[in-house]
Amino acid sequence: MMKPEHITLISFGYFGDNLPVKIGHDIESEFLIPVTTKEGHLDVSEFYNSTRNQYDGNLLLKEVENRFAANTHKTLALFNVDLFIPILTYIFGQAFLKGRCAIVSVYRLRNERYGIPSDEVVFQERVLKEVIHELGHTFGLIHCMDPGCVMHSSTYVEDIDQKSRHFCGKCKTELKHAK
Repeated sequence: MMKPEHITLISFGYFGDNLPVKIGHDIESEFLIPVTTKEGHLDVSEFYNSTRNQYDGNLLLKEVENRFAANTHKTLALFNVDLFIPILTYIFGQAFLKGRCAIVSVYRLRNERYGIPSDEVVFQERVLKEVIHELGHTFGLIHCMDPGCVMHSSTYVEDIDQKSRHFCGKCKTELKHAK
């Protein structure tokens, strides 16, 4: 695998208070690869599934890869729509394993979605963990059994809250070899 020159974080929509730039610094620290942020424009309506009232994560991921990903770096696209894949009710994100592209949706990461008062710190931390997790997949990392590792699978938002934003020792070693 060619060593990526950088990670590009593309925001599709407004995420308030410059969220991509804020988490970009933490992503850079975790992967030790420069992160650039930019805005993207994409009509997501063609990925909408009216039967499920959600957006198809598989199709959206493929579109982002085809239109926005470059060969020399990793690309992560941020969205604010409810994502699904056929075998799951919803997903927080999706990535091509050992690929160059991933997506994350913030749709289910805000406290307000669960009837809890807004907390921007918690929201930002959840987004960061999901972005690092999905980027980890692009480097070939699979789900980790360590419940504190950022690569631990998250079915519910509470799972995200319970894990760290960092890789465990095993995943960190695998990441070094993958880069």
